[in-house]
Amino acid sequence: MFKKILVANRGEIALRVICACKELRIPTVAVYSEPDRDSLHVRFADEAVCIGPAPSSESYLNVPSIISAAEITDVEAIHPGYGYLAENPNFAEVCETCGITFIGPSSESISLMGNKARAREMMEQAGLPIIPGTGVVGESQAERLEAADSVGFPLIVKASAGGGGRGMRIAETSDQVIEAITTARLEAQSTFGSDEVYLERYLSRPRHIEFQVLADQNGNVLHLGERECSIQRRHQKLLEECPSPLLTAELRESLGSLVTRAVSSINYVNAGTVEFLFDEEGNYYFIEMNTRIQVEHPITERVTGVDLIKEQIRIAAGESLSIQQEDIKLQGHSIECRINAESPLTLKPSPGQITAYHAPGGPGIRIDSMAHAGMTVSPFYDSMIAKLIATGANRKEAITRMDRALDMFVIEGIETTISLHKRIIAHPDFQAGRLSTAFLESFDFASP
Repeated sequence: MFKKILVANRGEIALRVICACKELRIPTVAVYSEPDRDSLHVRFADEAVCIGPAPSSESYLNVPSIISAAEITDVEAIHPGYGYLAENPNFAEVCETCGITFIGPSSESISLMGNKARAREMMEQAGLPIIPGTGVVGESQAERLEAADSVGFPLIVKASAGGGGRGMRIAETSDQVIEAITTARLEAQSTFGSDEVYLERYLSRPRHIEFQVLADQNGNVLHLGERECSIQRRHQKLLEECPSPLLTAELRESLGSLVTRAVSSINYVNAGTVEFLFDEEGNYYFIEMNTRIQVEHPITERVTGVDLIKEQIRIAAGESLSIQQEDIKLQGHSIECRINAESPLTLKPSPGQITAYHAPGGPGIRIDSMAHAGMTVSPFYDSMIAKLIATGANRKEAITRMDRALDMFVIEGIETTISLHKRIIAHPDFQAGRLSTAFLESFDFASP
């Protein structure tokens, strides 16, 4: 096992990794930007190193500074969390070159799955159904129009190196395709450093369902069931639940088997998530694989009893999985609400100082957060300040507990999305499990 781990992230995920390390009796090193000097992940790590000023490009994305911090503190491994450098194959490769274990998949796997167009090809070869689409589109207008016609309308333009809803544009007709490709390429280049895009048939009201997988270095691969991630706005998830209200036990078993075979076929190691869209007829299609731990991993932990961060660390240390597929039993139901420092009406960021903070507790409630009274929410970073997780014996109880917990969650001084989540879970369609990525399109954000 590792003697010391550096956590190359900030906020609640940095705290989550530190918690896992403490339980494994592994000392940790936090890295932080100048405005994060007093953050909780800095306070609770065993050591801390400042890696730069506020902009992420000069701190949390600054590979030389992070590697220098790892070397001067003599760590053996780096956990990247999610976001920032978690899916950066160059960072993983630098770690490997420097003799530091990257707690995640190999740089080759990250690169392979990070190219969404290539990932589609690989997973189709592995037996997963994919949405009709193309490879990377060509440079000429004629090539782009021909590619669009081959897919059909409506279609969506996606960044090959993308994720998180960036570098995406929808085209309803051939007249819109060229502009959609142009704007998607510009955003993709500025966000991911690559302007390559591909096309997919656009499903107007799909459900977004993902399977959590774990794979060790000894060839053992398993899945831990699925998460429903259909409540989104502009391709950004707001609320997730586990298991999905849609899947039957039989479908979960058959699709889970397909997923584990596909993951095994690419020799993948560590935690990953295989994502699907389900259309209104129940057909499902692979869309991408995320080669990292997900924001929403706690709901899988609550339903399966498996600590995914600990498993990541053990896998990276060369240990076999501590569980087998037959050990995975989904018990109860869990829902996660992402509490963002945003207006509940416009979802625009609301940075500032938190003047009062009270986290709810009681049966079935978990909070993953770095927030506290007196903390200043910085405009430089992601607006998520807490993840509220409610778990019950069934979906109805999980919803009831979430409603109670949202009532008891006090955050003052800034605007948050707490009231929006209250209204989402009270909606008749949500209560009935009638979900899709278009759920919020007709939502009246201004009503009380």
